[in-house]
This record gives sequence, structure tokens and C-alpha cells, in this order.
Amino acid sequence: MKVTLSSIDGQKNYIGTNQRGESIHLSGEGTGVGPMESVLMAGAACSSIDIDLILRKMKQDLTDIKVEVEGTRAVDQVPAVFLKIHLQYTIFGRNLKASKVEDAITKGVKKYCSVLTMLEKTAEISFGYTIENVD
Repeated sequence: MKVTLSSIDGQKNYIGTNQRGESIHLSGEGTGVGPMESVLMAGAACSSIDIDLILRKMKQDLTDIKVEVEGTRAVDQVPAVFLKIHLQYTIFGRNLKASKVEDAITKGVKKYCSVLTMLEKTAEISFGYTIENVD
């Protein structure tokens, strides 16, 4: 895996690009995604990909996943690492079984997501979920 980071528009503004040419605007000035925000987004995306795959293997009719993530960082400490991260999933689908949804989220968060596994070294990871049945 390889990415490239290039500065743009002055100080503390960057474009990160992967080998496929996909990019993200990162900023320390508040004009783009902050580096620590991108870590939370990566944890949400990583676990959601796993949850999606697991639910589909379980033959669940998943239509969408939304995740709100809240991270609490160390205060008066450098580096200011995450100490707590809470992921709140909303799982959308048709006739979803709660036991399968909970199993998929637990496995996605606690077993398969590489990003959250790394963050678990410094942060307490927790999650909650709601199921929204759609027609």
C-alpha cells in the first residue's frame, strides 16, 4: 500500500492520493478533513465494509449503513491520542434480524476491522446500533 501527500493552497493543506488516483483533502486549518477526523472516518468505513459483507453472507437484505462516530482525545498530552471512540450504527434494510445485525457489528468492530484494531491499542472502542426497516 502506498499513498502520496502533497501540499496545496499554502500551509497545513494537503491532498492525499492513493495509487488508484482517489484523493482526500486534509487540513490543519479547518478547510478540509482534519487528520484525526480522517482516522475516525477510516474506522467507520473499515468496520462498515466488514458489516456489509457479513450481513450479505448472512442473507440479510441490507440497503444502507450510516455511522456517527465520536472520539475523545487525551487532554494536555502530546500526542493527543484517542482515549475513547464510540461508533453509533444505523442499519437500514428489509426484514433484518436483530441477532444477525448485532453479530455482524460485533465481528466487524471487534474482530475484522484493521483500523479499529490499531486504535484499540490506545482507545476504548464501543458501539451501539439501531435498525431501520425500509419498504
